[in-house]
Amino acid sequence: MKAIVQRVAQASVSVGGEQISSIGRGLCVLLGISLEDTQRELEHMVRKILNLRVFEDESGKQWSKSVMDKQYEVLCVSQFTLQCILKGNKPDYHMAMPTEQAECFYNNFLEQLRRAYKPELVKDGKFGAYMQVHIQNDGPVTIELESPAATVDPKQLTKLEKQQQRKEKTRTKVPSESSRERNVPRNKDDPSASSGAEGDVSSEREP
Repeated sequence: MKAIVQRVAQASVSVGGEQISSIGRGLCVLLGISLEDTQRELEHMVRKILNLRVFEDESGKQWSKSVMDKQYEVLCVSQFTLQCILKGNKPDYHMAMPTEQAECFYNNFLEQLRRAYKPELVKDGKFGAYMQVHIQNDGPVTIELESPAATVDPKQLTKLEKQQQRKEKTRTKVPSESSRERNVPRNKDDPSASSGAEGDVSSEREP
């Protein structure tokens, strides 16, 4: 699970030109859910967002207070594109949780966030809708959060998969070469027999 958390002076969400949600000072959270996320990652992200110290205290000291300490608002927006993997210049989203499953997971996230804080101070956009998100970043302050289970780089996974594929090709190639050697006639004095045998083996390998 990934989240982009921005400290805002204000933020709002509009759908079809109509504003459906807005907050004053607080946090705007863009949340990307991975197909591997579980309840464990959800609870981790709720704790991190609510306890992230990005606000000043009463004396003006920076990085001292959380959104809960200040009793500010939180605006959450589902953002599956955070799970993007680039293939060249083309975004690929196969790591994002499928829509139907993700909607249930996201609603569970909102429920737990409200339960851990104050329901009236937690707002959200509209899941699956084409939204316009207006963010007045205060600072600017932008923090990227990632749950422990999502720390593996997808590029590294692809690299490992390719290495595994090369190993498998090598394993299948070795027996074929051995088989070819076993099928070569031992009579080296008969060139035509040798050539014909090799031709037979070649046709078996590449029909």
